[in-house]
Amino acid sequence: MTQSLSVVQTKSFKKAVKKLHSNQKADLDVAIRQIIEKPDIGTQKVGELASVRVYKFKMVKQLTLLAYQFDDGRLILTLLMFGTHENFYRDIKLIL
Repeated sequence: MTQSLSVVQTKSFKKAVKKLHSNQKADLDVAIRQIIEKPDIGTQKVGELASVRVYKFKMVKQLTLLAYQFDDGRLILTLLMFGTHENFYRDIKLIL
């Protein structure tokens, strides 16, 4: 019997998703589905952000980064934040 993957969103992630237009949300949903199918698709970060993976995708023709954590032992995918590259890693450190 295969266990299912639990997807958890941080409060800031939920808040940011509410502000998206429908076409942006559709692109984000596709990226999240790709991460669920293959959790190691994102790039593993080092140093202070060693527990974080970042997946790059296009949201309405603009490069967007999606930060997440994956706990393989408990099968939990935590969506931390998404946004453009500008100040992205600085902001992620504030969440962690």
